[in-house]
Amino acid sequence: MWEQMKIGQPHHILIGILLGIAFGIFSRMLMLRTDYRQYPTYPHGRIIHISLGVIAAALGAVAVPALYNKDFTAITFLTLAAQQFRDVRKMERDTLDKIDSLELVPRGATYIEGIAMVFEGRNYLVILTSLLTSLASISLGPLFGILAGILSFMLVWVLKSGKNISHIAEAEIAEVRVDGPDLFVGDIYIMNVGLTTNQQIIAERGLGIILTPFNANGKATLSNLGQRQAILFDLSTILGVYRDDGEPALVPLAKLDMKNGRLAVFLLPQDMDGSKARAVTLKVPILESAVRMPTEASVNRKEDRHG
Repeated sequence: MWEQMKIGQPHHILIGILLGIAFGIFSRMLMLRTDYRQYPTYPHGRIIHISLGVIAAALGAVAVPALYNKDFTAITFLTLAAQQFRDVRKMERDTLDKIDSLELVPRGATYIEGIAMVFEGRNYLVILTSLLTSLASISLGPLFGILAGILSFMLVWVLKSGKNISHIAEAEIAEVRVDGPDLFVGDIYIMNVGLTTNQQIIAERGLGIILTPFNANGKATLSNLGQRQAILFDLSTILGVYRDDGEPALVPLAKLDMKNGRLAVFLLPQDMDGSKARAVTLKVPILESAVRMPTEASVNRKEDRHG
């Protein structure tokens, strides 16, 4: 059958390659979105990522006919592509690090690493989509290739986004209270504010949110400094932030209640909408490198069995 594909039906292979490239590019477009974080930038950042998606789609699509023609050395191009995508991840990390130093409320290193990891991983999803589409089209026919491409789209849609804060905690709007120089969100102490003018600004414009984790895994994840910074960044980006450079007392903060693992979030938003702030908080993505699951440890499982 391989020889037949190689000699008798070159158009069949060409159709498979073109379908693989097309579905690969469409899958990258499906995963590419410039949102409130304004990254990738429009239009040049998007052009870069679409171009990388075209390259990834082409690599995945031509791998199948290379195997049919017993050109096994062509697979080495996939390893070269993997190296290039790792370089892209490093490039994204370096770019975001430079941008982050100019933000009033920075993303943080954990958030940046998560974004860079996502861009690398999505190129591999493009290769998988184009490879499966090309394989089904060349082996079984173009209609099966289209079906495989549609199924790959469903897989891409599921994998393109992970969990958010609503999966691990509940969020409630809490009172911001200034007791002398001490600042509280609900009953959780945040910091000491010395200047009277700052105390007045906080009393007038302060907004507080308390996150209550559902279990020990949620407590451990919310205690991660990178995850907390991601919450502050998303809130400040969407709601705005009432501060300028050189005003440390007005910087948004997130502090833990050491007794029960609740997380208090304090900010001074431009948009004083509590319901919107709660909705934004619940939609903040959970960073992969911030996830902690102490309940999965063998010692904790033994305690559950004995208990």
